[in-house]
Amino acid sequence: MRKTWNRIIVKIGSNVLSRKDGTLDVTRMSAIVDQIAELRKAGLEVIVVSSGAVASGRSEVHPIKKLDSVEQRQLFSAVGQAKLMGRYYQLFGDHDITVGQVLTTKEDFATRRLYLNQKSCMNVMLSNGVIPIVNENDTVSVTELMFTDNDELSGLIATMMDAQALIILSNIDGIYDGNPNEPNAKVIQEIAANDDLTAYIQTTKSNFGRGGMLTKTRIARKVADEGIEVIIANGKRENILVDLFLHPEDTLCTRFIPSDAPISGVKKWIAHSEDFAKGEIHINRDAALKLTSEEAVSLLMVGITAVEGDFEKDDIVRIIDADGQFIGVGRANYASKDAKLQIGKHGGKPMVHYDYLYIEN
Repeated sequence: MRKTWNRIIVKIGSNVLSRKDGTLDVTRMSAIVDQIAELRKAGLEVIVVSSGAVASGRSEVHPIKKLDSVEQRQLFSAVGQAKLMGRYYQLFGDHDITVGQVLTTKEDFATRRLYLNQKSCMNVMLSNGVIPIVNENDTVSVTELMFTDNDELSGLIATMMDAQALIILSNIDGIYDGNPNEPNAKVIQEIAANDDLTAYIQTTKSNFGRGGMLTKTRIARKVADEGIEVIIANGKRENILVDLFLHPEDTLCTRFIPSDAPISGVKKWIAHSEDFAKGEIHINRDAALKLTSEEAVSLLMVGITAVEGDFEKDDIVRIIDADGQFIGVGRANYASKDAKLQIGKHGGKPMVHYDYLYIEN
């Protein structure tokens, strides 16, 4: 039995909850709810990130004219989200467990205030015995600023809520060392921070979801780097969640080994803020070497070669190395107009203080 789990995130993918015809698989949904109820009885706090709204609505609505992909998502999710939550409410109610709906968009993570508002909401739900069921609000999330899929959303929720584990339920057993359809392919059971997976990751997307194994791996690595255990497992296997908790050594899955280094709550937010950056800070090779070393350092003005974009103090900025490669994000100590006047100078406050700086491994 896992002794280190107190709070976990369970992400349930579209292909787990959908039948072959794209409609909602209520039988599978019921089985997963039964397992989550058992984990609750074992003392775990559980937050569910659930796909399935579009699948749920697809069988209820028959459009009177041909719709484009955005219109379909809006229509099916608007109807399906209500039906999906109704199912969850009924199924969890059979276990005397109350659930609550949390609909979010990527923009709700853009500022520290909105981020903390969501965290407070889910904390008060958990403290009152309510399971939060989170999904992207597909009725309004139709611009370029969408989550890649619910894998990305679940990663944000896991770090925001200080979970010990993120379990991503897919329709395969984990990451394979070859094509999963080949008989000799085997599941990679543990992945460390520096393991190279480029030869193994399939770039194809799932039938009903927006992402694929490439997205899952990218999110899993980032979340594991923040000290959270990440597991990719098959949500269609019987009793998979309970087995992962009670018999972790004997359960087939892929586990991303979490980092031991503690990361502050602010840094966790900044780590997932690249999409909200208002500008770019270009740095020289010496500055890049210092930032990517094991040493805890701030980004000083002397290492900056260029400032791009229009941003204010405390906005999020991307950090770009001398080769033009993105290496991290941080919260700016200067507005862009002031930063440009300080480029290359010694002394003064740093462009980005270490406490508000996230460098990718």
